[in-house]
Amino acid sequence: MRSQNQVVISLGSNQGNRIENIQNAINLIHKNIGTVIRISRLYETPSWGFESDAFYNCALVLHTHRSVETVLEKILAIEKTLGRIRSTQDGYQARTIDLDIISCDERIIDSPDLQVPHPQMQHRLFVLQPLNDLLLDWIHPVLKKSIPELIAITSDNSTCTVVGNLASPIEKFELQHFNYIAIEGNIGAGKTTLATKISEDFNAKLILEGFADNPFLPKFYKDQARYAFPLEMSFLADRYLQLSDDLAQFDLFKDFIVADYHIFKSLIFAKVTLGEDEFRLYKTMFDIIYKEMPKPGLYVYLYQNTPRLLENIRKRGRSYEQEIPAEYLDKINRGYLDYIKSQSNLNVLIIDVSDYDFVENQEDYLQILDLISAKIKV
Repeated sequence: MRSQNQVVISLGSNQGNRIENIQNAINLIHKNIGTVIRISRLYETPSWGFESDAFYNCALVLHTHRSVETVLEKILAIEKTLGRIRSTQDGYQARTIDLDIISCDERIIDSPDLQVPHPQMQHRLFVLQPLNDLLLDWIHPVLKKSIPELIAITSDNSTCTVVGNLASPIEKFELQHFNYIAIEGNIGAGKTTLATKISEDFNAKLILEGFADNPFLPKFYKDQARYAFPLEMSFLADRYLQLSDDLAQFDLFKDFIVADYHIFKSLIFAKVTLGEDEFRLYKTMFDIIYKEMPKPGLYVYLYQNTPRLLENIRKRGRSYEQEIPAEYLDKINRGYLDYIKSQSNLNVLIIDVSDYDFVENQEDYLQILDLISAKIKV
């Protein structure tokens, strides 16, 4: 199941510099709403339903955590920013920019302000043809037809002429360069959320740590001294088996893989939770396993200060985490940073996300992608 909504937006312009208007709209959507992952070719089409200059039209696929209702509010604000003044007069009119939500996943919405799928999409070739370029695995939830099937039966026989291609904002990041990215962080730092978002936006294979099934975890938070060693040994075995199985399914030279953990986190937590003798035994086992594990092309550590970690832990509401003391989180942070400094053969990027909200603030997410992309050039 997706963690983000997949929203398809149709764009059109027939006033002023049409290409610039549409490209500016794409850039603002990408900056302020969500990740524009794909854009159709640009088409020139006759005005539809009224006499006016020809339109340029295209469509895009957007990934966003925002609700489709919020997306509507924001694209209307973008139209206003780009100079469109919506008239109260009936009928179609010329416009600098026109942004319409065509679909949101396979949902059906019928409200006074929003209808999804767009009720007229099947009658408009200037909508259907760009949508066909997007190669969506999408079936109209009301008409039960694919985009090619809708094109075959549409009554619109107007011409749609390809006039060019537009720059896709996501193409500049080239995260696939690393093949395998591991994203790590303290409890509540947001590593799983970020790994999932990147995997969806860049069509990467996703590996998530299966922590929820560990029977020792709730017991550990109640009695650390008693359950620390079985917990850490259990985690080490689970992480080794999961990563070995998952990575064996992929070609590390061809597939793009994103994981929300790397096995050396086992050593970080064990050093904090275990006594000296137990840790010595544990490290012997760890060193044997670690030699066999593939190393990520980039290791990203999300640093977040302890107050924010505690706030995030409280918000996500896992009962067995609510009593985690601040001192424990401080030790984990120090353990990560100390260990990372000692790993000269690991390509590491440390990002302080204490003031970031990469779910609600798209600019924060894009800044993280910029930082990751900058490592390609190093």
